[in-house]
Amino acid sequence: MTGEVQTLMPLAARVASASGWDNATRAIMLAGKALPLLPPEMRDPQAYVSGCESDVWVATIELNGQDTIAGWSPSKIIRGVLSIILEKANALDASARASFDFDHYLTLCGLDRYLSQSRGNGVKKVIDRLRLLNT
Repeated sequence: MTGEVQTLMPLAARVASASGWDNATRAIMLAGKALPLLPPEMRDPQAYVSGCESDVWVATIELNGQDTIAGWSPSKIIRGVLSIILEKANALDASARASFDFDHYLTLCGLDRYLSQSRGNGVKKVIDRLRLLNT
């Protein structure tokens, strides 16, 4: 897996290199601090991702003069997961993002091991939303 870890973005690589559940959980929650935040006024029904265990909003905002996918969840763990996913999603253009294998990416960083089935289903809903966004 060491060769594969090198292909990960920095936040995902930190989770992949974390030893043990406690360190991985800490890495996930710390990743949430890097999340491009969706402003409260944009956390509306259009940005809401239904089907998630926790409330989640994902939309495109302008950040530093560029369109950026941003998100929000009141859950620290989900904010971390969002941050890891959005770090990769924002590095891809819309067509690459539409075909990117996010499930494989989450497996590479080991994130899938730390998600309950219901959270994993919510993450799939977030990924579905990402594929629809045009930035």
